Amino acid sequence: MDILLQQIINGLTTGSVYAIVALGYTMVYGVIQLINFAHGEVVMIGAMVAFSVIMALVGMGLPLPPFVIVLGGVLAAVPVCMAIGYLLERVAYRPLRHAPRLAPLITAIGMSIILQHLALLVWGRDPRAFPQIMENASFAVGGAAISSVQIAIILLSVTMMAGLTWFVYRTRFGIAIRATAEDVRVAGLMGVDANRVIAATFTIGAALGAVAGVMYGTYYGIAHYTMGFILGLKAFSAAVLGGIGNLAGAMLGGILLGLVEALGAGYIGDMTDLCRWPVFGELLAERCAADGHVVLFGSNYQDVFAFLVLILVLVFRPSGLLGERVAERA
Repeated sequence: MDILLQQIINGLTTGSVYAIVALGYTMVYGVIQLINFAHGEVVMIGAMVAFSVIMALVGMGLPLPPFVIVLGGVLAAVPVCMAIGYLLERVAYRPLRHAPRLAPLITAIGMSIILQHLALLVWGRDPRAFPQIMENASFAVGGAAISSVQIAIILLSVTMMAGLTWFVYRTRFGIAIRATAEDVRVAGLMGVDANRVIAATFTIGAALGAVAGVMYGTYYGIAHYTMGFILGLKAFSAAVLGGIGNLAGAMLGGILLGLVEALGAGYIGDMTDLCRWPVFGELLAERCAADGHVVLFGSNYQDVFAFLVLILVLVFRPSGLLGERVAERA
């Protein structure tokens, strides 16, 4: 039970980050039916900008509390990512809005590669270690341990998800977003500025991605110019898992994906230790004697568990767990 609880805590932490990034994918897709594959690189740039600002503040030796230093990194990353999100929509995607769907998809992949290599030029290819300036206290919960960083990530993610839900369903601009998602032309006839709304969805998703990038870098203690690829792929998978175009689906998909990864790495790895099985133990006797363990699936294969569950869900429920909330076009 202690292992189960610990893996659930770890899964909730990772899943919270996936959910925040997945919201960026699902908002854009829900409005204009576009998969913004450059979103993972926007998250990466947010982590890199925050890293640079945090290192600069630490290097100045200013008598600032650690929380203020990290907050300064977040406040610097958010507007940078929002500007990148706006430029992506304005320069790369808006001219192709009425083109065949393959064109913006290829453009999105191209913009992802461009942003990744721009980050390589600015920050280099070496991984950047986030400075551990905040005290990461650990608390016992029923035999498991949860750190203050994990608590902060989970609480911040819940707050952001609740805030976004309130914004979309309770504000006037949120109504405009939902109207544009239903039908761009009809929304325009009702006085909604579709270009403004679509640009706003990109910038809001980019702002969420910036915060997620800082959370990811703080939790794992590292940032790299390629970190956005696998993180973005998993977040996109989480959006599809929950039902892309559905805000609640993106949140649910992110949490479930994190839990599946954690539980799979914690349990299935031990179950697939081939040295414990008589037949395989005899076949691999030399390796088992040398290493003690020959694991078919383990923590290094946690991505396998996540995408295996995704495939199963798509086979039996292609629209995702909560269904695909996409308007029918006239």
